[in-house]
Formats: sequence, C-alpha cells, structure tokens
Amino acid sequence: MTDLNLAIIGNCSFGALIDRNARVTWACLPRFDSDPTFCSLLGNSGDDPDTGFFDIVVQRHVRSEQRYLHNTAVLITTLFDDQGGAVEITDFAPRYRRLERSFRPTLMVRMIRPVEGHPCITIRLRPAYNYGAAKPEFTRGSNHIRYVMPDLALRCTTSGSVSYLQDEIPFMLDEPITMLIGADEPLASPILDAGRDFLEHTIDYWQNWSRFLSVPFEWQKAVIRAAITLKLCNFEETGAIIAAMTTSIPEAPDSGRNWDYRYCWLRDGYFVVQALNRLGATKTMEGYIQYVTNIVARTDGGRLQPVYGVALNQRLVEHEVDTLPGYRGMGPVRYGNQAYEHIQNDVYGSVILAATQTFFDERLTRQGDVSLFERLEAVGERCVELYDKPDAGLWELRTKARVHTYSSVMCWA
Repeated sequence: MTDLNLAIIGNCSFGALIDRNARVTWACLPRFDSDPTFCSLLGNSGDDPDTGFFDIVVQRHVRSEQRYLHNTAVLITTLFDDQGGAVEITDFAPRYRRLERSFRPTLMVRMIRPVEGHPCITIRLRPAYNYGAAKPEFTRGSNHIRYVMPDLALRCTTSGSVSYLQDEIPFMLDEPITMLIGADEPLASPILDAGRDFLEHTIDYWQNWSRFLSVPFEWQKAVIRAAITLKLCNFEETGAIIAAMTTSIPEAPDSGRNWDYRYCWLRDGYFVVQALNRLGATKTMEGYIQYVTNIVARTDGGRLQPVYGVALNQRLVEHEVDTLPGYRGMGPVRYGNQAYEHIQNDVYGSVILAATQTFFDERLTRQGDVSLFERLEAVGERCVELYDKPDAGLWELRTKARVHTYSSVMCWA
C-alpha cells in the first residue's frame, strides 16, 4: 500500500510522485492542475491498484532502496529480489537550457537496467483519465504505444519489447531499457541516444542550479533538497508556485478535510519571496513576483482572491468525484477549491510585502516603477478599508466570518 513517503520528479511544467517501489502513483499532465493521468494514490486501498499507475514489478521482490542523484531531481530506485538480482530504475523529467530558452517538455523518462543477476520483471503502464473513471484507447507502432484520451494523447516510446509492455508479460531483464512517456510526438533521434542526452543535460542543469544557491554551513543537504522541491512546485510559464502537487490528501484521518492544493495561494507570497531571496534563487523569485503583480494588474484595485490557478485562473469551482475512493479510502476526492470565493483580507498585505521586493532588490532585471507603485497603492487603500472587517481568515472558515487578528495585522503590515 502506498504511503505518503513519496519522491518527486518534475520540470516546472508538471510533476510526478513515485513511491519507494518505483510506482508512479500521481502525475497530472500536461500541467499541475490537469486531470491526473496517474491517480492510484487516491485509488483503491489495496496493494495492487487496477489503473492509474506506472510500475516495474520484480518477481520475488524483497526490498527497495531509493535516492536522488546528488543535487538533482533525478531519482534512482533499486529493487532487489530474493535470488540476488537487482534492477535500477532512473526517473526524471527533462529540464535544461536549449536554444537559449528553457526546455521543459511534457515528458517522463524511465531508464531500467539490471545491476545484479538476471531479474524477471513486468512493466505495467496503465494511464487513466476523468479522475480514474476511464481507461484510454491505445494503438501500437513498432517502437511505441499511443494512449488516446479525450483531452490528451500520450506516446510511450521504448527500446524494449512493445508486446511485453502491451500485454504485461514477465520477461528476463538482460539489457537496459529506456522508456519515454509524454506528448504524442515522434523522436528526432534514436531512443537510447535521446534518453542519455536528456539525462546528461538534466543532471547538468540541476547541479548548476544548486551550485549557485546560498546555503547555511549546517544542514546543507536538507536545504538544497528543500530548494529543489520548492523549484519543482514552480509553474515556470507564469511564475506561479503551487501549494502542493496533490489534491484530497486528508488533513487528518477520516476528517473529510480533503482539499485541492494544486493552486497558488497569495497568502504564501511573502514567505515564498523571502525563502527564494535567502536562497539566492532570484530568477524564480522574480518570476513569482511577476505572477503576483499580474494578478494585481488584472484586479486594478479591486478584490483579490485568496487563491488563483497556475495560469491566473480566477474560477476554481469545486467538485467532488465518485470515481476515486480517496487516499486509503478516505474520501471525498475533490478538484477545484471553493476558497477562491472566500473573503480573506490578509492577502492584500501579503501581496504588497511580496511585490515591494522589486523596489529594493538591485539584482532583479524587472524593477518596480511608478505604474506598479500606483497599483500597490490601490491595494494599500483596500487594506485601510478592510483591516477591521470580518473574513474567513487564515483558517479559511467556510460557514462564518469574524474579525481575525492575523488579517488585521497583515493589512497593517
């Protein structure tokens, strides 16, 4: 049974969660708030889900080891059998600079190789759509399978046997296999070469990115790993940083407090900016500030929502789905978040504190100007109007409004 001790891969367009046995249990494609293609994290509570996952089953499996390559978002999982055999699985999403711009395709790379003995494995790739309600149609080519869904077509290109993959036939792993799962596009180079190139460039990107972080003398590994994780929650196209990659993980067992956190809360703005500033991750910080100031520009001094979508979406209508039972059977499963309708007056102060960095940080290429100042001034005037008014507050109360000290203090700030 999958627990919440999950590893994360991604490339600042989408992310995937992988358990200790190398099962992809959650991934929304092509972006964080999409319908989950892999959703077994919220599926049945047994050890063997029916659909919505991607795993490598090692016969007579006895234990697993998992680690990240040093200072990267490249995950290595090793599965051992009771005959002395071992399989190493490398998972990542390509990310690097190409043609003077960020290259972050909707693509997962999975590289499988035997490291000890002759392990017998089964590859199971079972995407789903409509929150686990339906399975895609598929067609096959000589080196790939296409999984066709109403709003997405995935192509899995493999250097291994397509028949073994399609029919989930166990086989002896005698040589490395590379699998590319992503947008329905043909490769421009041989799959093994493409996989190696993606891996080398992605490792180089993350290690270079980590090299320029400002880290304390103590706890360096933990800080760097936290920084990479925060970066993976960045939707680079707009600068948004989501609260989490998941929806409907219960706040407490059987509480029903299962919310969709795949969105950007303005309350987090000041803290995100401060964290990125201390890390020296100025480009990510600048992108996030741009996201916040775009929201301010759209509202033009009007009401600010507590939460927005990654593409500045305003309407995040909340729905419950009955096609997934929930994490360990603890439903309901929701998408969308009613909090977008809430009155939460602390967000005005959070936005001002986040955006003022542009006026005082000479490292930023986009400095604050008179136009931004005037827009923030209008936000400040809203603070004066609202500092002592009832709201849903930090706790996002859904049924009653009251005056909250935190909201008042953030308006004053």
